[in-house]
Amino acid sequence: MKLKITVENKTYEVEVEATEPESPRGPVNFLIQPGAARIPAGAPPPPTPAGGEPFTGDESKVLRSPLNGLVVRVSAQPGQQIQTGDTVLVVEAMKMETNITAPDAGKIAKINVNVGDSVTSGQILVEFE
Repeated sequence: MKLKITVENKTYEVEVEATEPESPRGPVNFLIQPGAARIPAGAPPPPTPAGGEPFTGDESKVLRSPLNGLVVRVSAQPGQQIQTGDTVLVVEAMKMETNITAPDAGKIAKINVNVGDSVTSGQILVEFE
């Protein structure tokens, strides 16, 4: 069976072998978005996660949470100069701590969370100058 898959506006034709009979409903088309769950083609976009509101500024000036979790440590403060890879804060998810690090060197303008806050994937945690 041949399928056409579109990833980041590039279409690929792939050949797959079905190991089970096809569904009586027929084929299902999915729109695959990098880093997102499968969404049926033509479906409305999923709701923005709480705290993951659209940002109209320069996306390189914000640090978003890569996962849902609980802030257990804030290692930086507004006005602080940081280097690429410096730990800015730590989020715990499923009993595992994840260091949230600075993507680039710069100066922190604002930290939008405190220790004990729940965060969602995509939520803006830190803003840079």
